[in-house]
Amino acid sequence: MKKKKVIIFGGIGVAVVALVALNAASNRDRGQSVRLEDVGHRDLVATVTASGQIEPKRSVDISADITGRIIQIPVEEGDWVRRGDLVLRIEPSQYEAAVARARATLASAEAAALQNRANRDQALRAVDRARELKRQDPNLVSDEQLEQAETQYEVAEALYTSSQHQVAQARAGLQEAQEQLAKTVLRTPMDGQVTRLAVEEGEVAVPGTFSRATGLLMTIADLSVIQVTVRVDETDVVRLHLGDSTEVTIDAFPDTTFTGRVTRISQSAVQGVAQTAGGTTQAVDYDVEVTLDDPPVGVRTDLSATAKIVTATRDSALSIPIIALTVREHTAISTESAPQDTTKGAEEVEGVFLVKDGVAEFRPVKVGIAGEEYFEVLDGLAAGDTIVAGPYQTIRDLRDGARVRATNERGSQEGS
Repeated sequence: MKKKKVIIFGGIGVAVVALVALNAASNRDRGQSVRLEDVGHRDLVATVTASGQIEPKRSVDISADITGRIIQIPVEEGDWVRRGDLVLRIEPSQYEAAVARARATLASAEAAALQNRANRDQALRAVDRARELKRQDPNLVSDEQLEQAETQYEVAEALYTSSQHQVAQARAGLQEAQEQLAKTVLRTPMDGQVTRLAVEEGEVAVPGTFSRATGLLMTIADLSVIQVTVRVDETDVVRLHLGDSTEVTIDAFPDTTFTGRVTRISQSAVQGVAQTAGGTTQAVDYDVEVTLDDPPVGVRTDLSATAKIVTATRDSALSIPIIALTVREHTAISTESAPQDTTKGAEEVEGVFLVKDGVAEFRPVKVGIAGEEYFEVLDGLAAGDTIVAGPYQTIRDLRDGARVRATNERGSQEGS
């Protein structure tokens, strides 16, 4: 009895294995499971997406040109100011003393100049008298006396000229001291908002000789024109043009999309460091400025934003899914009668797998712009052609001439 049961179960197992093997063989004959899609026409929009920060079109960093203790800051961060308004005052006592010294020096130089001019005029009259006496009677004035009078006049003239230069030098010193004193009062050069206040009363203002950040006191920004400065990779920046339309999303306003235009593309790169699998490499990015058409109320500088820049559009373009495009070795077939160069071998070309009667055939295609999900087809396919559109790994491993079967309903030839 036990022997009978073993035989029965063994027979059932063999039948199951045979059924599984038969089913697998049947699936192999039917081909690999793929997703098919018909080539159709769609509206395509090519974009470049980059992140950056909100910045005003114009801003001014106010810094000190002199060293001194800050005694007054009549504005606060966020205040609106007009051109010429007082925004900061530095202790002026030492610079007022410098002006007083310069005035005294100028007065002294002017007095010396007056004295030297009087001496010169007196020497000139002495020379004139000596010459007149010499003309009337050569015996009244000797040649030596006349020569001495002329020499004294020349010396007096030189001293007067020197004193005039000293007056000019003292006057320049006074002007410099007055300018230094004037720098103790800082006024805004433009209308705008105080977006940054880096100091407080009682601190010492120092000139930013070696570092711009060291001497920064405050920043005034004109927020009437708002722009987003984003960094675009070198491979994408060549597709951008001035005036390209842009959609901007600001993290602080998550439910709103703003429009803008590209208003500046930098001509020089901003060098940065990018992390790669093997270490670090030099990343080459370019600053691109996008001016918002209608900035939101309450927008602030340095807010994070993302810009989607439209670089090209196509209406009703023949298109294929991006995932369908792959690369294979392919030997081009020439229609000319000239002999083929067989030494070069096959080259890697882009293409898709065209499906006819359940067989996938690699077809080279030429593509144009890329939308979010589809490539524009310039050559190689026609509307209505059926291609393999997925899955990605299957397309990657698929061989030319392999049998395939659809696991989905074909995509529509017309899309949005």
